[in-house]
Amino acid sequence: MTDFALRRRMMVDTQVRPSDVTKFPIIDAMLKVEREAFLPDALREAAYSGENIALADRRVMLEPRTLAKMLDVLNISRNELVLDVGCAQGYSSVVVARMAEAVIAVEEDAEMAAEAQAAMVQSGADNVVLHEGALADGAAEHGPYDVILIQGGVAQVPDAIAAQLKDGGRIACLFMEAALGVVKIGYKTAGTVSWRFAFNASAPVLPGFEKEAAFAL
Repeated sequence: MTDFALRRRMMVDTQVRPSDVTKFPIIDAMLKVEREAFLPDALREAAYSGENIALADRRVMLEPRTLAKMLDVLNISRNELVLDVGCAQGYSSVVVARMAEAVIAVEEDAEMAAEAQAAMVQSGADNVVLHEGALADGAAEHGPYDVILIQGGVAQVPDAIAAQLKDGGRIACLFMEAALGVVKIGYKTAGTVSWRFAFNASAPVLPGFEKEAAFAL
């Protein structure tokens, strides 16, 4: 029988801590949330690998290092409302829920959304609301948000998502240029988001987050 608890501790000790992630709430959440419980049975053995786990076309569970470092830079606090875009089976949302006041988890794939709902209930995360709908639309009816987190690559951030970020809020995005990616943190001031480099990472660009083709005659 697989000792997932041991693998979870090894993930934190070999992938998260060595990436300069030391904040207690992040370490504690990643030690306690059972990552394997948020994957289809066929992928559970890969739950603690140090790479993105492919779930569907252009959809992945981000590697532990990438998620942990995003959370480290975002520095979510207990009184904040978080939008988690592309939650898949819900792992990232349940991790974030241990740091935030509440999480709105957006998923457009009906099967993943159903699996996420079941896994969230099983995990006891009662401060997560699952919103089924297009990822690029976010969940405006629950916003605006203190923090927005996107679970995959982006070429550009849809206007609808940026509009749901509170003034004074922050957003973490993994911007992809060909095979290279850069995580940037955006800070919204007076309606405008300014971006700062955080670290390098990689993931497929999510559906709806591609660059719009330039109009040409």
